[in-house]
Amino acid sequence: MKLLLKNGQVFQNDQITKQDILIQNDKIMAIGQNLNNLIADIDKEIDLQGKLVTPGLVDVHVHYRDPGQTYKETITTGSKAAAHGGFTTVCAMPNLDPTPDTVEQMQYMQKRNREDGVVNIYQYATITKNRLGKELVDYEALQQAGAIAFSDDGSGIQNAEIMYEAMQRIAKIGSILAEHVEDNNLKQNGVINAGNRANMLKVPGIPNVCESSQLARDLVLAEATNVHYHVCHVSTKMSVELIRWAKQQGINVTCEVAPHHLLLTDDDIKENDSNYKMNPPLRKKEDQQALINGLLDGTIDMIATDHAPHSEQEKSSNLQAAAFGITGSETAFSTLYTKFVKTGIFTLKQLIHWLTDRPAKIFKLKQTGLLLPGYSADLAVFDLQKEHKLTNEDYFSKGVNTPFTNQKVYGMTFLTIVNGKIVYQQ
Repeated sequence: MKLLLKNGQVFQNDQITKQDILIQNDKIMAIGQNLNNLIADIDKEIDLQGKLVTPGLVDVHVHYRDPGQTYKETITTGSKAAAHGGFTTVCAMPNLDPTPDTVEQMQYMQKRNREDGVVNIYQYATITKNRLGKELVDYEALQQAGAIAFSDDGSGIQNAEIMYEAMQRIAKIGSILAEHVEDNNLKQNGVINAGNRANMLKVPGIPNVCESSQLARDLVLAEATNVHYHVCHVSTKMSVELIRWAKQQGINVTCEVAPHHLLLTDDDIKENDSNYKMNPPLRKKEDQQALINGLLDGTIDMIATDHAPHSEQEKSSNLQAAAFGITGSETAFSTLYTKFVKTGIFTLKQLIHWLTDRPAKIFKLKQTGLLLPGYSADLAVFDLQKEHKLTNEDYFSKGVNTPFTNQKVYGMTFLTIVNGKIVYQQ
């Protein structure tokens, strides 16, 4: 198929300029002006009328629940939600049933992701068997079978000896250990951040040290092993300070922040509403500001959604009984653009970098995160001018567990193309 996208505001080489994009089959053939003359017999032409064209967004942290909990999400619904949000490449976490902790299961997931996904899906393998934090997996074999990185996300590894040995082995094969930092002994059955809001709502709180104490341990171990240690969903001021220190020491650490930790604080939890229950929890304003500052000074490398869908039944009860998790694929770009770019806190270029080439480079995703002739035709188009009200009817995900529903936003996805194929069009 030969597809011509005309009159877009194209983000390329750190500039945004009016250009056309010519796509042939699965590749970008050319970016420029008057491209009609380059090739005869264009199959389809779309006039973008000045809408923003970016590389397809990259999300290194999603949960697709398939196999094991397909009532929450499937590979198909999750990847359609990603496409609806402008994401063309995602990395799927391994908290599945069965978990991808063997070569056979990893090969099965690779096949399923290819067949059922409408975006590019890379698969994490687990750090430990069944994510139980006790027995290490065969990292080299799983890497050869296609594992993009290793994570027990949803569970922090409690045993330092297990973590130390996992880091040593993963360092040997040059892969990434992506850790959910959480000390179970300090969680205290909490459901939201410990502090005034938890006290007011009469629910148990999760203290900041639940995250930062285990992170401090891991950074010391990462220095000793020289593993590429990636911190999932950083949420506290102390964590940002620890990562900043570690980078100054030359420790091989990268990290991500989730949109909801940038957009919300525990002050936003006005009542016992489980849509505000996620792990790690929404923190205080000083933590939120530290995350914003961490992005701006380069301490935090990227934004990743931690898209975590649940059924309405699992989210219909109160904070104490409901499941942890919030969806994010379909709301990330628009909410971040509205809150931070339109108000001048971030530039549009910064937001695009944190959602495209930064994660692609750190996770070594080839031909991803940039718009270049010869690269895979993975791109997203956003309407920055039109205001849109988010509703449950908008979502392609099975999960509607988000507090952003009914908010008015700018920057909704107009078009998403993966490998030259239109996978979402408004």
